[in-house]
Amino acid sequence: MRILALDMGEKNIGVAVSDPLEITAQGVTVIRRSSIKKDMARLRELVQEYNVEKIVLGYPLNMDGSAGEKAREILALKEKLANTFSLPVVIWDERLTTVAAQRTLLDAGLRRAHRKKVIDKVAAVLILESYMQSRPAMDEQNGDRVK
Repeated sequence: MRILALDMGEKNIGVAVSDPLEITAQGVTVIRRSSIKKDMARLRELVQEYNVEKIVLGYPLNMDGSAGEKAREILALKEKLANTFSLPVVIWDERLTTVAAQRTLLDAGLRRAHRKKVIDKVAAVLILESYMQSRPAMDEQNGDRVK
């Protein structure tokens, strides 16, 4: 089974996918957002290409853990994704993933222009890695939920 992770931004969607054994996460692409119809069509292509069986959707909680307007938008998107693809969709706390992605890219010495092109993809990788690392403990607790 492969898991697809999405980092939903205002302008871009970062996409990462697990390997078939769900051990590693690889950045796949950054989708430039245009319309929900086109975004869903591109996501459908990726779901089919990678034989995805679950989607992990970054959930932008506030630093105090509360859910703001963006988090409510993600909950609505979660339902749309689940209905569109008939797959389980898990929301996952994405606090500080963009900051961590930025730090990783800076440490790698990437120029600013290149960082802007890949930061959403790296954030999606971090979301997916975090989700996969927590799963053994979650499985013991009976089910997926926000970390």
